[in-house]
Amino acid sequence: MEGAKSSARSSGDSQVRRPLLGPAWSPDAVDRRLVELLLEDGRMSNAELARRVGVPESTCSGRLRVLRERGVIAGVHADVDLGSLDVPLEAMIALRFTGHTRDDIDGFHAAVADVPGVLAAFHVTGENDFLVHVCTQSPDALRDIVLDHLAVLPGVVHAETSLIYERIRGSRPLG
Repeated sequence: MEGAKSSARSSGDSQVRRPLLGPAWSPDAVDRRLVELLLEDGRMSNAELARRVGVPESTCSGRLRVLRERGVIAGVHADVDLGSLDVPLEAMIALRFTGHTRDDIDGFHAAVADVPGVLAAFHVTGENDFLVHVCTQSPDALRDIVLDHLAVLPGVVHAETSLIYERIRGSRPLG
């Protein structure tokens, strides 16, 4: 994208770059509908997207290109039934840190994505500092994730694990 500005994330991770949206562009109703449709089915063809939104295929393709360039669409992912892949146990692990030093938080960012079984990690407000969503084969493997990979990270002083009985996907994430 010619002349586009980008910005590194504040975590210090210079490899993750996001384009600045700037005041000259904001998504309209067509852009929002395209994103909604892709959230429903990320494999929907350009022709089907265009038909459902009511625009020509070339317009749809151009809109999708802009949404990708602007960082609105950062990727397309599969919704997988983990149980069918022999990882039936999901949990949320709440982690609390001793303080909020840049080194501890940056170190956590660098380490957590490489922990086996981690689906996502969320830096949150409140009593806990991070929520880590994991999947694994058994209670023993879950214990190992907590004790061997998460609770031992610098700055972590408390870990609390909650099993996930069921995941309910929202049907209207954009409102």
